[in-house]
Amino acid sequence: MRWSQWYIPTLKEAPGDAEVVSHKLMVRAGMIRKLTSGVYSWLPLGMKTLQKITQIVREEMNRAGAQEILMPAVQPADLWRESGRWAHYGKELLRFKDRHDRDYCYGPTHEEVVTDLVRGEVRSYRQLPLCLYQIQWKFRDEVRPRFGLMRGREFLMKDAYSFDRDREGADRSYDAMYEAYKRIFSRLGLQFRPVQADTGSIGGSSSHEFMVLAETGEDTIAYCKSCDWSANIEQAEIKASKPVSSSCPENEEVSTPGMHTIDEVSSFLKCPPEKMIKTLLYVADGKPVAALVRGDREVNEIKLKNFLHAETDVVLALPEQVEAWTGAAVGFAGPVGLSAAVRIVADNELLADTGYVAGANKTDTHLLNVDPRRDAPSSEYGDIRNITQNDVCPVCGGSVGMAKGIEVGHIFKLGTKYSKAMNAVFLDENGKEQVMIMGCYGIGVSRVVAACIEQNFDHDGILFPPQAAPFDVHVICLDPKDEAVLRKTEAVESYLLNSGLDPLIDDREERPGVKFKDADLIGIPMQIIIGGKGLSKGVIEVKNRKTGEKETLSAETFAPAFEEWKNRVRKSWKIR
Repeated sequence: MRWSQWYIPTLKEAPGDAEVVSHKLMVRAGMIRKLTSGVYSWLPLGMKTLQKITQIVREEMNRAGAQEILMPAVQPADLWRESGRWAHYGKELLRFKDRHDRDYCYGPTHEEVVTDLVRGEVRSYRQLPLCLYQIQWKFRDEVRPRFGLMRGREFLMKDAYSFDRDREGADRSYDAMYEAYKRIFSRLGLQFRPVQADTGSIGGSSSHEFMVLAETGEDTIAYCKSCDWSANIEQAEIKASKPVSSSCPENEEVSTPGMHTIDEVSSFLKCPPEKMIKTLLYVADGKPVAALVRGDREVNEIKLKNFLHAETDVVLALPEQVEAWTGAAVGFAGPVGLSAAVRIVADNELLADTGYVAGANKTDTHLLNVDPRRDAPSSEYGDIRNITQNDVCPVCGGSVGMAKGIEVGHIFKLGTKYSKAMNAVFLDENGKEQVMIMGCYGIGVSRVVAACIEQNFDHDGILFPPQAAPFDVHVICLDPKDEAVLRKTEAVESYLLNSGLDPLIDDREERPGVKFKDADLIGIPMQIIIGGKGLSKGVIEVKNRKTGEKETLSAETFAPAFEEWKNRVRKSWKIR
């Protein structure tokens, strides 16, 4: 492919709104262009990479026994009302009406559509198990699109759906997809970890996210330094503390004028934050809830929502609500004497000690010597806080580490959430009607491109792994007007094509410096540099983009020399 005939509009500078590396480099490399907030056009170079990643995903889905289909992007609201998600999905769902005033949405995911498809065709247990997948553009109306493709509104997604006769079969389908995902991300040369995760708006009993490790990741994952356990911080289980049996003196009120925060009260009373109770007031399904954690901890709102089995997200109460429920200004809430109308949920860790300081539900006042079990006996206990590096692994008791990650895949055990609501049933061996057991499995294919760059770049540009690079080899013709240089470039191009490689030939009439900078920017892993000076010495220069190492190969015996060098480049990417 000749650069002069391709649309690759590289830029010297990144756009002002680009915040992360992948966004900056993809725009500069001429891979994408922004149309509107969170929506991008894919240019030829970007499409080549997107197609290569898509092909790997498709191959592994087929290998796992899934069958490819394509479902409509526009979905009728009636299906979403059947499942119950029309009212609960939120503003991320792009809703609209057709000319007949009927409600529709642009699909962010396809559980309802695929369940409707299967329930109309599958009648017998003999037709199960079944796994269907598609690769299709989706739209979610993110409240704050940012980071380019990492948090866009429109994205390419592979979504698969399994249907099984029983739980055991559903577990096998889930495990098959788990292994397929590991193969996909391993083939792409990515450093990743599967982590336990929250099921969110998709629902189901359990799920795993596949995280590409990168400092620019939006998600924090916790992992064990001794075993294979890892989890999204939203889901990371914390071992329950051993309750203490000691008691403490009776409560004592103390004046804390204008002291609203943990830090202020801690400094004023000379009390460490771990000896304080942080009381946060929330609204869950329209009802008040007080969440209690140690003063040096943070409430995990996902865990709190799951503990409460709340239908909607838990949200912090407004100041006027806090004052109505506690009788005090914000910053002085506590569990002792709190209104009976407020449900109290305390973190397990609070059972490990007594003698805490807490708000007195009286403005400018706190309580000393608080024992949660004695003083707030109606409290419920559970794991409702974020894990920290001071906690231990819930599996083996080892040390916990933290890392940033980019979610590129998510798999769910749906159970009967959709099949029961939408009456997707079959007849078993005894002719008895049973509800299908479902799973769903997503990969953000376009996000994988960005994640790949977030993990592979340097100060000059992208370092594409060979499996994801838009081309296999970048041939830089330094002087296309020089007949000898041009003939050698064409001979090398012919050799590469006959070897099954896909080369990009930079035949532009540009200065060598411009070509070198563009080559490093777009990040194709192997560079071949052909110029008059080199040919006069009988050599062709090659460069490993990953390591930056340059070598000269004999122009006369280029083919065998290149094969040996190519193998060394592949080894630098740990490809065998």
